[in-house]
Amino acid sequence: MKTIAVICDYVLRPDRIGGMDRFYVEYDRRAKELGYEVHWYFSSYTPFNFFEGLTIFSAKGDAVESFFLEKNIKNKYEILVTHFTALCTSFYKHAKKMGVDKIIAVDHNPRPLEGFPLSKRVKNKIKGVMYSRYIDQFVGVSKYTKKHILKDYGFYLNDKTIVIYNGIDSSVYEKRTQPNKNKFIVTSHLRFSKGIQDLLQAVSILPDNLKNRIEIDIFGEGPYENELKEQCAKLNLTKLIHFKGSTSHLNQLFTNYSYMLQPTYMECFSLSILESLAANVPVVTTTVGGNLEVITHAKNGFIFETGNVIALSAILKRIILGTLKIATATNTLIEEQYNLDTMVENHLSYIK
Repeated sequence: MKTIAVICDYVLRPDRIGGMDRFYVEYDRRAKELGYEVHWYFSSYTPFNFFEGLTIFSAKGDAVESFFLEKNIKNKYEILVTHFTALCTSFYKHAKKMGVDKIIAVDHNPRPLEGFPLSKRVKNKIKGVMYSRYIDQFVGVSKYTKKHILKDYGFYLNDKTIVIYNGIDSSVYEKRTQPNKNKFIVTSHLRFSKGIQDLLQAVSILPDNLKNRIEIDIFGEGPYENELKEQCAKLNLTKLIHFKGSTSHLNQLFTNYSYMLQPTYMECFSLSILESLAANVPVVTTTVGGNLEVITHAKNGFIFETGNVIALSAILKRIILGTLKIATATNTLIEEQYNLDTMVENHLSYIK
């Protein structure tokens, strides 16, 4: 029996069960059906029922790559897969020296809006030369991601770099059937790069007679939470905007809203967008990352330039007035093209 090690710089939490968590469980099940044993290495994990049956090792908050190397000095894995880790580091060289036959590196990492500074770009090129030889397959989760893997580490990697889109189990998302007029949802890690501060500014400049007709619930937590709450108070928006914290029930909650708002500055290929569309909730988002690979303006959402508070406010105004709307169902695209089964099958095809 061949053994796969999957290393994820990712924290498993019972109050945050989303698309990647479902991917891990389904990947494990299908790999076992193919005759593989799978060992999972996560940054942190305290056991809970959702992951029952998976063999999981927790780094307990330490660097998961170092934890893996220290734990497996004498173990041998035929296949190693990484998610959410840095590419082209010495880790991959050490893993190869341990006897791993095939290494697959999956890149979920967004890039800065203005690109990396020159010093970072030079270092990436050097790391590409030094360590890319130890990675047998690079996987980008969008065309945007593949483009930046090649740009960052070297265009000579094109032949061993592919795109596998993220996918979700759309069946677990309750479908919106009611208008839910002027109710908006934000699902996001609360950090500056997610652009929620722009959303607050956009709402603040709406006319009062429109501003008081909307409701925005923000699900998530993060290092920028206090700043956002302070901004919300200064702009007198606390009656309209509610911080709800993390939840494991977004699959049931999306249906209560008319649109998801995602004013992000950085994105690879957003699972939140897929989840919202799967619930038949269109998305208002920015032009960054892989967003334009799934959102078509005025068909399943609305697009504005990152940081353009005026444009976002204008979209919100027209939605509230009813002059801007998405009339068609948004879930069909997700079910047909961005489903979990396809994602899992595509990932497993590279370990066979």
